[in-house]
Amino acid sequence: MVGERWRKAGRAAVRVVVVWAVSTLTLLVLAAILPDFRLTSESGNSLTDIALTAAWGAAAFGLLSALVWPIVVRAFLLVPALVLGLLVFFLNGSLLLIALSLIPSGGGEAQPETAVVVAAAMSAVASATSTALAVRDDDAYRRRLSRLAVRRRGGEPAPETPGTVFLQLDGVGHDVLRYAVDSGLMPTVAGWLGGEQPTHRLTPWRTDWSSQTGASQLGILHGSNHDVPAFRWYEKDAGRLMVCNRPAGAAELQRRAVERTGHDGLLTLDGAGRGNLFSGGAEQVALVLSVAARRGKNNRSRAGYFAYFSDAANAVRTAVSFVDEVCREITQSTRARMRKVTPRVKRGGLYPLIRAFATVVERDVVVAAVMGDVLAGRTAVFADLVAYDEVAHHSGPRSRDAEQVLARLDRSIALIAKAAAHAPRPYRIVLLSDHGQSPGETFQGAYGVTLKDLVRAGCRLPRARRAERPVRGAEARDAAKIALHVPVGDGDGERPGRRSEPVVLASGNLGLVSFPDVPGRMTREQIERRHPALLSTLAEHPGIGFLLVQSEEHGALVLGADGAEVRLDEESDEATEAARPLAVFGRGAAAAVRRTDGFPHVADIMVNSAYDPATGRVHAFEEQIGSHGGLGGEQSRPFLLSPLEFSPPLADGRELVGAEQVHEVLRRWLGECEGPQVPVEISRPEGTSGAGIPIIEHSWQDDSS
Repeated sequence: MVGERWRKAGRAAVRVVVVWAVSTLTLLVLAAILPDFRLTSESGNSLTDIALTAAWGAAAFGLLSALVWPIVVRAFLLVPALVLGLLVFFLNGSLLLIALSLIPSGGGEAQPETAVVVAAAMSAVASATSTALAVRDDDAYRRRLSRLAVRRRGGEPAPETPGTVFLQLDGVGHDVLRYAVDSGLMPTVAGWLGGEQPTHRLTPWRTDWSSQTGASQLGILHGSNHDVPAFRWYEKDAGRLMVCNRPAGAAELQRRAVERTGHDGLLTLDGAGRGNLFSGGAEQVALVLSVAARRGKNNRSRAGYFAYFSDAANAVRTAVSFVDEVCREITQSTRARMRKVTPRVKRGGLYPLIRAFATVVERDVVVAAVMGDVLAGRTAVFADLVAYDEVAHHSGPRSRDAEQVLARLDRSIALIAKAAAHAPRPYRIVLLSDHGQSPGETFQGAYGVTLKDLVRAGCRLPRARRAERPVRGAEARDAAKIALHVPVGDGDGERPGRRSEPVVLASGNLGLVSFPDVPGRMTREQIERRHPALLSTLAEHPGIGFLLVQSEEHGALVLGADGAEVRLDEESDEATEAARPLAVFGRGAAAAVRRTDGFPHVADIMVNSAYDPATGRVHAFEEQIGSHGGLGGEQSRPFLLSPLEFSPPLADGRELVGAEQVHEVLRRWLGECEGPQVPVEISRPEGTSGAGIPIIEHSWQDDSS
């Protein structure tokens, strides 16, 4: 036993000496090639003297990085996260200058900008060397991970039952995933699905009418997305706008879901939430929007930043990647303009920084947090990777820009899978998405007017004089603002002006029209008495697929061009969906619209854009050429990729319908791992999903058990 401890200590000492030697050599090389960086010795400038000075400098820098850096990062935790990323180089360079001044004989001279370069290179080389040595020594690597896991669990051993990691690839539709796998963009996922012995099954599922992260993730994590008609909507009773990606809005939606279901969510038992809109009941959260409004030392939504940036090498690597991503976006958008690529939206302003935050900073922090959770042996982890969704909104779902993001996401999945292989308990990794994206030119780009312009014209109101800021609904935008400490309001876009004027809101290719001065939901008859031309102006427009209104005489009505009307309260779904204007939207459209019609805060007029089934294109009412939020195309068909150890999502080839039903499947899988301590069953009417929607039989070729 004593001999084994000495061997462990000896191997650790060897690793320290090797890292020190490599860092010393790096310092010598940089001193030789950088004109503004010199190493000097009081006893002379021979090679030996300079090497000794470099060794002292490398040792001092290593100690400062190990001892001082975590303290500095914790002190800067109240500074905006992106600002901290930009300060990384300055802080690292300052540590190097201090290290050079601590050399007992001689020292070094460096301009501040050169010190930044030297410090970055030193951190990267030292981190790479240390990691390589640890990986080569498998026993030491496993022992280090085991100690880390026990320490994070408070000294308690991890359970032997399997844990589960749910990775949400935001906005990646089923068909896009299949394409990425078949074209070699995602070799890790392809390995799970292909070969003689596949390990996972791929199952598509169908979203609710509101095909966006707020509705889908709330349903998946909390079991209810009741009364979430869109990404943003106006609530007449409270006189306020609700927006899913606002901290206050997310917190309120989570509160309502918990109140409706009677439980805290999917992650209540030893769970962790990373990068999500909602917590799912997890005690361990980082970058979770529904808790981001909290202030003070108990605000854990930013804890992931400290855990990640406390490693100087992580900070340097992410900062470099951040700058590289900003340059990549500027280059790609410039190329698209020069080549006159269509459709196209503006990608200037803060967008390059927001894209870099989503595709680099948030990705790195979330992936590191998930790896930490896995090494700590947590029971259930749910993480949202938003990179693809952000890029696809502006570049297109099948663009080369988006394909590059998919390839990088696959590498992130591979990192988490490798960490799971060294975890103190077995893990099952589930990939899923909350929605897909449908391509298409914006409504304004195709027809020269906004939805608001069209509504005002139908109301015989003058066109708005002041040009409005384009509405953007990407989930990463406000997460970046929160990281920057930029104030984020509770509303977005359109705000009530005169109470007699309509409030027009957009959620991808879904539009909402409300009249704030009329209590409750206006009926078709009331709208026609007040604005006789409005409904016909909207329904007959070629860019609009259908409207949903409430009739005093017939209940829920779907209106379309050429006077088409479909009553949703008396006909079968088959007959309803075969009729214009719902026919092109396919199976399940009528049930989805009917469910939304029953929400307390559904808008007076719900507007879905036109959809071309031949091309899969829709027209977003926002500035997006890849959109989601309504019905039409790939946006409504996300995926669920599950290990074969789990039971099939639904028996007999039935189709998964709605996020609430996905929640029930995930709860069942957690129950298969942990037994009766995870509640599985939620009382529902027989033959329905969580929202009372009939379960629809359907067979998918990709779902193989």
